[in-house]
Amino acid sequence: LHEYQSQSLMKQMGISVPRGQAVSSKEEALAAAKALTGSDIVVKAQVLAGGRGLGRFANGFKSGVHVCYTAEDAAYVAGRMLGQRLITKQTGAEGRPCSKVLITERMYMRREMYLAILYDREAQGPVIIASSRGGTSIEDIARDDPDAITKFPVSIEKGMMEETALNVAKALGFREESMIKKAMHEVKLLYKLFLEKDATLVEVNPFVETPNGDVVSVDAKINFDDNAEFRQPEIFAQRDPTQEDPREVRASEADLNYIGLDGNIGCLVNGAGLAMATMDIIKLHGGSPANFLDVGGSATEQQVTEAFKILNEDPKVEAILVNIFGGIMRCDVIAQGIINAAKVITMRVPLVVRLQGNKVEEARKLISESGLHIVGADDLDGAAFKACKLAELNHLANEIDVDVLFK
Repeated sequence: LHEYQSQSLMKQMGISVPRGQAVSSKEEALAAAKALTGSDIVVKAQVLAGGRGLGRFANGFKSGVHVCYTAEDAAYVAGRMLGQRLITKQTGAEGRPCSKVLITERMYMRREMYLAILYDREAQGPVIIASSRGGTSIEDIARDDPDAITKFPVSIEKGMMEETALNVAKALGFREESMIKKAMHEVKLLYKLFLEKDATLVEVNPFVETPNGDVVSVDAKINFDDNAEFRQPEIFAQRDPTQEDPREVRASEADLNYIGLDGNIGCLVNGAGLAMATMDIIKLHGGSPANFLDVGGSATEQQVTEAFKILNEDPKVEAILVNIFGGIMRCDVIAQGIINAAKVITMRVPLVVRLQGNKVEEARKLISESGLHIVGADDLDGAAFKACKLAELNHLANEIDVDVLFK
């Protein structure tokens, strides 16, 4: 979720957040800023990336977070942000589009803290991470002052106990009884949100104590369990695909396990372990994988066809390696998916296929009779070697703008 979406959800749960409104035009920004009477204004670019304050926009405008003192200044800043791409250390050189900004009140902070709730494998359940130091990267805190971070496991069966909430409040640095009670109340509400909304992460940084004695969640990052989409349709409807890799959005729509990378060899593999091994061997032979793509054991011909289209249409891909060990996933289904894809797209890169296991002979027969130009391989090492060399040839040809026909 974007920051403004997270704040709206937290507000619905009774959690204290700053006043603010998301806007998508300069005129809306002016009206929202005027509504924040009696307060300085903060304009924050709504882009799903860290380091917004240190980022820059494609138009040269610096920083995705600005403090303003008049509504007119806030509207001007919003106008410079909206419709631009914000580039931060997490976005890469292309940046991400900024279609909304958050106009919010400036919070004066007596203390900044860090609070997160997430699932932990070691604890086999939720864990609360608390630090009396906040407002900066938790990684930096862990490096510079690891003793400032405390973890508190929470029992799924028992829920948030009074003792746990009290210990968290003390770990955050609260000492006065009235402030401890307020902090405990906010911690309980944050845990309630985490559990009821099927979150996998609720990270508040900074978690703030104000001079007026309030405890406020100023900025929050919330992630959700993809498997809970059927239970949380309103939350998942807020997904912003413009902030994601278009390849991953397309793969998600086809229910494929896909993660885009920066290499030039597209990979289509069944099984996460085999996919990781395939990427490792590609690296061993001097290549670089363009993606992680696990078609799983229950993929249909249509899913395989869509996966193939995604790989073939990726401009960075200069060769494709298909590595299937047929078990639950039959080799002939993969083969038919490749053939179906070849009927509707123009194969622009060389294709290396290694098939072994269930229905492999049927798969080889299908490919042989299809007339497709496919480089075969009997083992993974040989397949990866061929894919790397073919990618090198294709790269050299592309550099001098020469078309190469692979047969």
